[in-house]
Amino acid sequence: MTPPPKTVTDPAVLPWELAASPPAGDAPEPRTDPGTESRPTGRAEPEAPSGSGEAAPGPEHGEAPSPGVPLRRNRDFGLLWGGAGLSLLAGRATAVAYPLTVLWITGSPGDAGLVGTALLLPQLLVQLPGGALVDRWDRRRIMIGAGLGQALVAGAVAALLLSGHVWLWALLAAAFTEGTLGVLHQLAERAAVPAVVPTEQLPAALTGNEARTRGAAIAGQPLGSGLVALGSSFPYVAALVGQLASVVLLFGVRGKLQAERTGPRPDLVREIKEGLVWMWRQRFLRAVMAAVAVSNVLFQGLNLAVMTGIQENHGSQFQIGVVLSLSGAGGLVGAITGGWWATRFSLRTLVLGGLAVWTALMVPVAFLRDPYALGALFAASGYVGGVFNVAGGVFMVRVAPDRMRGRANSLAMLVGGGAMAAGPVAAGFALEAFGPTRTVLGLSVAMGVTALVALLSPSLRRNPLEKGSPEPA
Repeated sequence: MTPPPKTVTDPAVLPWELAASPPAGDAPEPRTDPGTESRPTGRAEPEAPSGSGEAAPGPEHGEAPSPGVPLRRNRDFGLLWGGAGLSLLAGRATAVAYPLTVLWITGSPGDAGLVGTALLLPQLLVQLPGGALVDRWDRRRIMIGAGLGQALVAGAVAALLLSGHVWLWALLAAAFTEGTLGVLHQLAERAAVPAVVPTEQLPAALTGNEARTRGAAIAGQPLGSGLVALGSSFPYVAALVGQLASVVLLFGVRGKLQAERTGPRPDLVREIKEGLVWMWRQRFLRAVMAAVAVSNVLFQGLNLAVMTGIQENHGSQFQIGVVLSLSGAGGLVGAITGGWWATRFSLRTLVLGGLAVWTALMVPVAFLRDPYALGALFAASGYVGGVFNVAGGVFMVRVAPDRMRGRANSLAMLVGGGAMAAGPVAAGFALEAFGPTRTVLGLSVAMGVTALVALLSPSLRRNPLEKGSPEPA
């Protein structure tokens, strides 16, 4: 029942109009349908001042192709989409394999939670400097280097497991390294999409990216758990092959994936600060991201609780993978239908409604052990996350200027996904102390409190992009 992790999860900020942003200085005209609230356009806010210039994109900078070229025939987008997809698939498989490997070797939910936390900790520690580096360095080279590094880590873990000498500290180090490289890869790919896709096709491109992410979850989770059942080293060998194939595809992407930056470059700390100032001005965005951060912590704990409950009922690793993959299937359908919801309900209704649905779906998990019943609940929860993520991704691409796109995404992922690092380790110790049923009930109460706080939050009363709303603080 996990929303996109991080992966991963992006902040659930939903723009209601996906048309191209108006030129600077033009106020968007709100569109109101009968019986609904007015819905904002995805208009970018003025850029924060910066010590570095930004040249207009051109062919030498990786200018996006003409809107007349169908997205399916866009060669560079296809290579970027496929290369990042293979890397995601490999990462999803090993994300399931790491805690399962430790849980089946040691029998300790606490140790499994530590490894899961090591894999997610870079979401908390690496996002801010990673976003600034993605804005400074060549984004294609970052993705290629990260893919090669992840391949080396997967090969090292496979060799360790085949040797029969498994040390927890080594798996912790490998998981942290893989998580770090995965963060850099995701940030670079997210920031690179507008360089290969015209503005008019961004909603379709990001819908395809979200569908790809969900598809990777659907295939990766049972793939990872199933390969662990065949042999502990198998998922890491498969990840090695997948990461190398990803690198081959990314080598084919042409041109630079960001605009040329001119003038003196500020130091890294100043660029991070600039990104923080930009994000702090988004009051509504801050409130939604806080709610999503808390929910992501709870979902990570829920995943480990389900793993433990199925194991105590003498279930298999593959059954765990099926449950988690159904969450991805629900998210895939949610991603495809997200636009339908966005045109019929207000932003506040969807955000608060999603939190309430997640609360209601969590409670039965405390008492169910059948993998198919659990899978149905996880699919419904994933559906909500899929609706949120497509529109949130479009919003972030439209509102952030190219020179700051890496930092904007890194801050969104830091708050939305970085908090997940606390979920597995806290849930691991709670499971050892209280067992799966009481732990899941506690998680359900926490989710309900999160929904109530969001309902009462003044910052969520009005979308700041709506006409007549106060300016962001």
